[in-house]
Parts: sequence; structure tokens; C-alpha cells
Amino acid sequence: MSSSIEAQRPTVAPRSSPARTHEVTNQPPPLVGHDASADPALLAALVREGAGWHLDALRRLGRLAGTEQARRWAEEADRFPPELRTHDRYGNRVDEVDFHPSWHALLEVAVREGLTGAPWADPRPGAHVARAANILVWGTVEQGHLCPVSMTYAAVPALRAAPDLAARYEPLLTSRVYDPGLRPPAGKAGLLAGMGMTEKQGGSDVRANTTTATPAADGTYRLRGHKWFTSAPMNDVFLVLAQAPGGLSCFWVPRVLPDGSRNTFRIQRLKDKLGNRSNASSEPEFDDTVAWLVGAEGRGVRVIIEMVAMTRLDAGLGSAAGMRAAVMAAAHHIRHRRAFGTWLIDAPLMRNVVADLALESEAATTMVLRVAGAVDRAARGDRGEQAFKRLATAVAKYWICKRAPGVAAEALECLGGNGYVEESGMPRLYREAPLNGIWEGAGNVNALDVLRALDREPDGLDALSVQIEAARGADARLDRAWDRLRAELPRAAADPFVARRVVERLALVMQGSLLVQYAPPAVADAFCASRVAGDGGLAFGTLPPGVDTAGILDRIASVDSVTDSIGDTRHERDDGRISL
Repeated sequence: MSSSIEAQRPTVAPRSSPARTHEVTNQPPPLVGHDASADPALLAALVREGAGWHLDALRRLGRLAGTEQARRWAEEADRFPPELRTHDRYGNRVDEVDFHPSWHALLEVAVREGLTGAPWADPRPGAHVARAANILVWGTVEQGHLCPVSMTYAAVPALRAAPDLAARYEPLLTSRVYDPGLRPPAGKAGLLAGMGMTEKQGGSDVRANTTTATPAADGTYRLRGHKWFTSAPMNDVFLVLAQAPGGLSCFWVPRVLPDGSRNTFRIQRLKDKLGNRSNASSEPEFDDTVAWLVGAEGRGVRVIIEMVAMTRLDAGLGSAAGMRAAVMAAAHHIRHRRAFGTWLIDAPLMRNVVADLALESEAATTMVLRVAGAVDRAARGDRGEQAFKRLATAVAKYWICKRAPGVAAEALECLGGNGYVEESGMPRLYREAPLNGIWEGAGNVNALDVLRALDREPDGLDALSVQIEAARGADARLDRAWDRLRAELPRAAADPFVARRVVERLALVMQGSLLVQYAPPAVADAFCASRVAGDGGLAFGTLPPGVDTAGILDRIASVDSVTDSIGDTRHERDDGRISL
């Protein structure tokens, strides 16, 4: 009996002895533990544009942005996108969107650090510059959550067209308290705002909107219609364009009415977007939706354009932050990776590529902070800066957003296959990169807006000329480029066919003038050679011979130490050796 049982037992397969096929070597350490604000161009511009008092707070935010926790928040917010709940379990319409806790963690930091409306309530000169610097730093972590941040910031100047509403709600839009959840706005500790402009049939042509606004006996209006691309639908309030009896008008639309009842805001679906996946973008429908008029009837575009101008600034800031994140990742990789017998940072062609990327990043950062300085001074009554802001915001938005996708793609390529996998974070940067070029007016819209400004508001060009002329004599290539462009502007500004060409050249001359004045000679010379004089190719990594790549790369701080730099000719390796 016993022997037969033994015979029926299954044979146990022999275990293989543990074997190690290889050791993991020559892989960069994680890009964590660094200070994301350790950017000389950023820190110098912060002081130059009037917000030197913010340095300590910015460095603190930079250290948080470089933590493993912040990286994890970004990954989770993107990996677990928002989910729409149209109804509750009983069949009641709720139209709510659920977000991952990491989304809320990112937003809590952003609101607490003053990235929403706080500068409008801050009397200190440079408050808008301080916020812009925060966007450049915190935006290296994750950008989807910056959409509600930006719209809240931009809503404040637009809402001032309705003084009664502004008096009641501006303190909540400028609050540093993140208070999520749909409740009556007046009872919350802080508000987030959104906008509803575009519709299916019109897109950027908002005058083609068909949503109607009918006056009610109580002084409010009732909206009926739809919107095609309304992001962050869980925000508390929205500025919405609709056709009133007097023409296209702007309205204040809360998600929850003062009596606690839900305003009609039927979310039909969430967009399945290329990138920006942490952020919900929706298609809401209005049906007898209660709204309050902002400004006069028929003046909706003029009111909302105040909001658009500020979100365009943030589009430039977001793209510049994305560039900086991409360059930091590429620089970190090549500092810690060997190939074909040498460290990548020592390979001449790789130095050309990353130096070229660093040039683009520094030019974008310097330019967009100059615009932020103009926004700050214009808000305090400087008419010259107001004129400069009007033109330079559109120029910067167009050009920086146009350059971002190429920077992201080239930086990803620096990491090779390592950069093509989701774990690296580079695909998220790559998918995000085209977005700011589309939102708040795509390239053609912005370029044509610049032409209109040149035609209708000559004081804007005068103000920009003052900025550029301040650099005259420092670089002959820049002087020649500006003289040629200035001579062509009267004719070119009247021809829409060349709008992009004109704006591109304006942007390059403006960036060149800033770098010649404020950047080290290595940076200014390489920029003027490759971008202004055209002695560079169409791809990144085509800087001309003789460029001081060490002087450019030295501007990118190492992760190991904010005082170390990858541009030095001595590099401390993972094994502790020093290579000369």
C-alpha cells in the first residue's frame, strides 16, 4: 500500500541554482534629490525683474520639486487619469470628476505657494515675477495641474470688469488655501476658476459661438448651449462667453449656486487627449444655467481677452518649464553614462547637442521672465511696460511654445531607449510639449495677433525697440539682424502670409538682446551665431565650430550638488574617480 502511494506521488522538478546573468552598471542614478531652482538664468532674472525678496522661498520650492515624493505625485497623476461620474448610485445627475490623490497633492502645493491668484493681492513689487519663477520651477514636476492654476490667476483681471463680483470673490481667487469640492463659492476658503469659450463650430473663432444668454427678472441670465473644450470642470467658477441680446458677452458661472443647489453643468464626456492626461478637459452643456454678466453686453471678447493674455503668459512659462525639465534630464543622463569608451558628456557631438538645448532653454527662461516683469510693472501703472506686455506676450507665447516640442524630442533622444519608456518621465514631457502651442490661440492666431498689434498699437513696437536698442553695440550680428527686421516691418506687418516669419525674427532678436545684456559671453555668442546670424542648422546639435560649450553647459547644475556643474572639464564619476 505504502509503496503504491509513493509511486503515485508527482516528481518534484529540481530547482535551478540561483544565477546572476549580469550586474546593473552604467545606468544613471534617479534624477531626484536636486534643487530644481538651481538655474543661474532663472535666479538672475528673478532679481533683475524685481523679486529678489523671493529667492529663499523659490529655493525651498525647488528642493521640494526635486524630491522623490514630487516625482511620484507626477507619475501617479498621469498614470491614473480623472474619471467622470455623471450620476450617483440613485440616478441623480451629479456631473463630477474624480481625481487621484496625487493630483490634489500637486494642486495643494501650487495654491499654497501662490501660483494661482495670489500676486493680485500682493503689494510687493515683483509679485507676478515671483509667481512666474514658481511656475518655472514647479512646472518641471508636472504640468496638467497648472491648467486650473493658470485660469484662476488669469480670471482676476477679467472679473474686475464686474466690480461687485470682484469685491465678493477676488479674495477667494487670490487665497493660498486649496479647498476642493463643489460647494457654494462664498462659503469656501479658496476658489479655482476656469473658462468656457470655444464651441464645436468655431474653435478660436469665438464670435461664431451659438450659446445664448437670456436676461432673467432677477438680474441674472440663463445660458443654453454647449462648450467644446472646457478644462478642469471641477473648478468652482467659470468665465463663459455667450450671445446676449447685446452681442457676445462674458458671464460668471458657478458650479454651485448660492443656495447650495447645483447649477446646470452637464458634462457630456472627458476628452481623450494626447497628453495633459492628469487634467480633465470636458464638453459641458448649459440648459437654463444661471449666470452673472461680467462687463457690458457685447463686450465679451474685450473682457475675456484680459484672461487670455495672462494664460498666454502661462503658456510660455509652462513651455519654458518643460524645456528646463527636458534639459535637466538629458544633462543628468550624459553625466552618468558611458558609451564607446567615453563619458557622454565628453563626447564632442553630444556636448554640441546638449549645449544647443541649454541655449534654447536659457533664452526661453530669460524671455518669459522679462515678460512677467512687464506684467508686474504694468499692473502697477507703468504705461510703457503695458505696451511692451501687449506685444511681447504674444511673441513669447508663439515662439517658446513652438520650440518646446523639438527640445523635448531631442532631449528624449539623448537618453536613447531609456528615454522612450514611461518610467523615465520623458514620454510625458514629450506628449505635453505641443499643448501650450495650441491652447490660448494656436500659432497662426498668435502670429496674426502680433501683426494686429504692430498695426494698431505702434507704442508696443516702440517699447520693444527700447528693449532691443539697449543691447546695441554689444554684438554686430544682433545689430544687423534688428536693422534689417526694423526696415522690413512696415511692409511685412501688412502681409498675413509672412506673419510667422516676422514673429519668429522678432522673438530671436528679443531673446538675443536679453542674452547679450544679461547672459555670460559663451551663451550670448553661441545664441547670436546660431540663431540670429543663422550659422546653425535646423536640428539641435548644429552649433558652429568655436562655440564655448563648456561655458554653456556650466549653466546646468549637477544633481549631485548645486555648486557642481556638468560643464566643468573634471567630472566626478559614479565610482569616485576624477576624469580629466
